[in-house]
Amino acid sequence: MTDLVALVTGASRGIGRACAEELGRQGYKVAIHYRGNEDLARQVAESIPGSKIFQADVAEEEQCKALIKSVKEEFGRIDVLVNNAGMSIDQVLTFAKPADFERLLDVNVKSVFNLSKLVSKVMIKQKKGSIINLTSVVGHTGNGGQSMYAATKGAITSFTKSIASDLAGFGIRANCVAPGFIETDMTNALPEEVKEAILKKVPLKRLGTGNEVAKTVHFLASDASSYVTGSTIHVNGGMFTN
Repeated sequence: MTDLVALVTGASRGIGRACAEELGRQGYKVAIHYRGNEDLARQVAESIPGSKIFQADVAEEEQCKALIKSVKEEFGRIDVLVNNAGMSIDQVLTFAKPADFERLLDVNVKSVFNLSKLVSKVMIKQKKGSIINLTSVVGHTGNGGQSMYAATKGAITSFTKSIASDLAGFGIRANCVAPGFIETDMTNALPEEVKEAILKKVPLKRLGTGNEVAKTVHFLASDASSYVTGSTIHVNGGMFTN
């Protein structure tokens, strides 16, 4: 395991941080990507032996190229790519702004396209690799006020199914993990009545944790899932099971 390298985007906090730390516990060398908060990224790196931090705005193609090049130069290889970086801009359709939709497409979709394309070239030479894309339950169910965000997550799911077919012959697998409502700084700040409304939608009657998502990501990164590609694993407490 000490020779395996995982790049996790958006790894300075939340689900991304949980994924980076779980992969680190499992023996991976972790490339910790962040966009703006270097202090938080360094805190994550301190908890993962052998890890390094890398700054990039993954909405920009040239910065994606520089990120993959830097990680490859530092570690010599990339075995796992976890495309976690993303954002949400919520608004009902009538008042949604085209500029906001463009921004979501750049951050949520184009980054996944660019990084997956670039890392596939590295993995093809290695004849093995795992690409794991974080989507969302709302990419499958939709959600009022989140049409733009849901569209980007749905696009990632279709993209992942397609590249799984493209890359399978090279020993590269591609899958999605689709979280539901997960405990984060954002959900912790919600009013109690909002939390109660959320929990009514969840059969397990609780929010998930970042660590529960991270363990699913590790499964897809590892050889335990060696015959799994083009799939989506839902981590949502039973909200959506198809």
